[in-house]
Amino acid sequence: MSPKPLVSLEGRVALVTGSTTGLGKSIAARLADAGAKVAMNYANNTERAEAAFETFRKNGGEGALFRGDVTDEADVPRLIEEIKKTLGPVDVVVCNATPDQPQKPIEQYDWAFHQQMIDFFVKSPFLLARAVLPHMKKQRWGRFLNIGSEVFDKGLPNFSPYVAAKGAQRGWTRSMANELAPYQITVNMVSPGWIPVERHENDPEEAKRGYLRMIPLQRWGVPDDIGHAVAFMCSEQAGFVTGQTLVVNGGMTVS
Repeated sequence: MSPKPLVSLEGRVALVTGSTTGLGKSIAARLADAGAKVAMNYANNTERAEAAFETFRKNGGEGALFRGDVTDEADVPRLIEEIKKTLGPVDVVVCNATPDQPQKPIEQYDWAFHQQMIDFFVKSPFLLARAVLPHMKKQRWGRFLNIGSEVFDKGLPNFSPYVAAKGAQRGWTRSMANELAPYQITVNMVSPGWIPVERHENDPEEAKRGYLRMIPLQRWGVPDDIGHAVAFMCSEQAGFVTGQTLVVNGGMTVS
């Protein structure tokens, strides 16, 4: 007999946006470990998405794969309805989808790039919340979890559009936590440090070594460090935690 998981999402349906690559794959797997049926989401690259979902399924995960642009006002309601028909109404939303994040001086950005950051980190959570809240409010239970970043706490230079949008996402998290608390819906954020995943493959080795030297716990974070944190924050056991940001970065932003 398998041991009972320390955190439980038994009987819940969880949507993890951008969950067929990077940290999202681990988040989806750990929510499945806790008993959730997981809606894995992607926008592009069907071949990669299908391979990721097949791995998820072979490892015992229960759920389904859904294509959808979570920054598109027309596509989000369609996505949520498709998940409902396949798995059931969405009880848990993890906003993890992210675009590329090139670092450069402020003069080299244009407004279109700023808008893209806002679309992913402010518009998308709003669209998803609007689509799932009627069900969550009716059942008086729900979890909404934003994936933030330590860059907001560190005020990282040459990264201003991303930092600004992540700051706005944190403000949205806090406001929505107060607004939705009477319905027993929690709204929180998990903010990772630099955790190398696929999109970091070409990052300069010198930059990686420099960052590693600064981590108090003296090791790189791994995707499951985030997956486990998200599973707890979305679980039944975290029902008295809302409006909070859990920074998972080995102590990089201890003050």
